[in-house]
Amino acid sequence: MTELYDAPSDQQVPPGDDESTSDEESPRSGGLPPGAKAFFDWVVVVGVALLVAILVRTFLLAHFVVEGTSMYSTLDTGDRVFVNKLSYRLHDPNRGDVVVLHELTGSTERDLIKRVIALPGEEISMENCEVFIDENPNDSIPAQRLNEPYLDPTVVTPGRCGTSIQPTVVPEDHVFVMGDNRPGSQDSRALGSISYDDLVGRAFVVFWPRSSWQWL
Repeated sequence: MTELYDAPSDQQVPPGDDESTSDEESPRSGGLPPGAKAFFDWVVVVGVALLVAILVRTFLLAHFVVEGTSMYSTLDTGDRVFVNKLSYRLHDPNRGDVVVLHELTGSTERDLIKRVIALPGEEISMENCEVFIDENPNDSIPAQRLNEPYLDPTVVTPGRCGTSIQPTVVPEDHVFVMGDNRPGSQDSRALGSISYDDLVGRAFVVFWPRSSWQWL
């Protein structure tokens, strides 16, 4: 390792031993002029940033724009949400999660956003707009009414909640999903239970518009 130091005033520095060099003479510069070197540095920075962004979007985080009113008044058309795509690689879905899922109808595929209502192995039913969950259909404990504070009482009212649900057991590795706007949502009442494989991830925050910002 070369150390730089001040030569004593009575000591002459031999010609050719001066440690200072210009950028053009430095072997580490590769002979590139300053402008080209700066351009190359920026190309590397931008390339790495794009690679990181692609990896994050592919495996970790995505954002979606809500279209339609099936989740009103929790979500409305134009709301933008961040979705954690890693969530269900680390743990199973939880009741109450807001999820983005793939729906395949014929040759058409689209993404929907709904709420997880019932989990694998549970029996779900709905009468008079009240949802009942039996966590273990094989025991003698009756189904319990589900408390749903996320529903807007001006949107979901007695007699106005869409199709009722006959007792239905959710298969393993599936969830039963519904929209918060019960009378205006196409969900598991029509689509059936949703496979884990069709879950894109968990929507966890509305980030735009600012007036709609909220954790989900």
